[in-house]
Amino acid sequence: METTPPPSEPRKRGRPKGSTKAKADKDKDPGAGGVSSRMRGSGGERRNTATDESYAHWKQLVPVLYDWLASHNLVWPSLSCRWGPVLERGTYKNKQRLYLSEQTDHTQPNTLIIANCEVVKPRVAAENHIANFNEDARSPYVKKYKTILHPGEVNRIRELPQNKNIVATHTDCEVLIWDVEAQPNRHALLGAADSRPDLVLTGHQDNAEFALAMCPAEPFVLSGGKDKSVVLWSIQDHVSTLAADTTQSAEAASSIVKAADNSTVGPRGVFEGHSDTVEDVQFCPSSSQQFCSVGDDSCLILWDARIGNNPVVKVEKAHNADLHCVDWNSHDENYILTGSADHTVCMFDRRNLTSNGVGSPVHKFEGHKAAVLCVQWSPDKRSVFGSSAEDGLLNIWDYEKVGQKEETWSKSPGTPAGLFFQHAGHRDKVVDFHWNAYDPWTIVSVSDDGEFSGGGGTLQLWRMTDLLYRPKEEVLAELQKFKDHVIECSKTS
Repeated sequence: METTPPPSEPRKRGRPKGSTKAKADKDKDPGAGGVSSRMRGSGGERRNTATDESYAHWKQLVPVLYDWLASHNLVWPSLSCRWGPVLERGTYKNKQRLYLSEQTDHTQPNTLIIANCEVVKPRVAAENHIANFNEDARSPYVKKYKTILHPGEVNRIRELPQNKNIVATHTDCEVLIWDVEAQPNRHALLGAADSRPDLVLTGHQDNAEFALAMCPAEPFVLSGGKDKSVVLWSIQDHVSTLAADTTQSAEAASSIVKAADNSTVGPRGVFEGHSDTVEDVQFCPSSSQQFCSVGDDSCLILWDARIGNNPVVKVEKAHNADLHCVDWNSHDENYILTGSADHTVCMFDRRNLTSNGVGSPVHKFEGHKAAVLCVQWSPDKRSVFGSSAEDGLLNIWDYEKVGQKEETWSKSPGTPAGLFFQHAGHRDKVVDFHWNAYDPWTIVSVSDDGEFSGGGGTLQLWRMTDLLYRPKEEVLAELQKFKDHVIECSKTS
């Protein structure tokens, strides 16, 4: 008789078809008393050994590859991490909000964590300090500021661009809106009552776990789920009867969740066109009415709420497997990224999405060895983006480098086209990452590698050395200046 895992097992974000619950079931061996099957026997030992060796090699290179890095061992797994607003600006470092979640085993409540981080400025951290971090310890750069007891698991966190103190979280069928400054700090004790969200967005008919986006142009929210639908809300609808002055967009965004207790808002529209679970959604950066979605039906769909609830363009077979993630370029709105279980990232041009009825990407980026879970364009350069996957890698790409003639010394044989940096500091699947809009080239990433770290996973804040992305002539001039300085010093010594 088949044995099901105990209910205390938190869900993993491995993205099986339709629900993450199946992933937890699959990772468990019924005859092993709840011990993960991939951790037992010689196969698990070989995997651990290879991972440890690869991690040790990466750690040796940290002083060379990074301008700054902080590693924070988590108590519980987190499926999402997001930068919040900058609180203080200093000479050598800034203080900034960070949002993350805690997926517990139900001996404690699931939580939304608001942390304060110290982000060291470029060219400040010493090389020996960067390398001497303890991956099994909490980082002094990350300090918990507030805890919100979340109703159910926190599958996704997104901040409102108009006011980054307001965040949305995904849990099962509902989207919850929180004013993190107004919410009281709570203690995570078993049996404690859940915190009350400031606003609840309803409209899904089935689980909606991961697909969540906030509009950069207006306070609109987008979600997708297992009901195969994409749902659009305006948070402004909550205060439409309270704010007669419609010109106060920013002020309204800051007060939207304070108008009433535990209010609910229905959707502006429900959009149907997928034939399987919607895994991710994204707004066009300049519009609250244009957006896109991807799903387990291998489709990329573009929508326009101004002309109806049906797809404007439906790209069949955008990948050869389920699509997990999508992002829209804020610097050039023609370009859209998709990531898939087929291990690849595709870049599409919305002016020419298909060929002979199937997806026709501008380029397919092949550098992962497992399902891609997250893609995001860089806010700092229009051609740069990141992708993270179940292989434990976070790759940084530049599509302008695709097809360029590279000098043999600058590129290893077999390096995928467009790949110019690979963050290998995580030892299992990198479930989420976020570029810092306030601090160029700085990233926060989180992984589900608790079996290696002796905790709930690993949160890392990092910035690659600027020698890797600055103009080549500028970098060579700096290196030559340093070389001349070393030669001059050796002559006088």
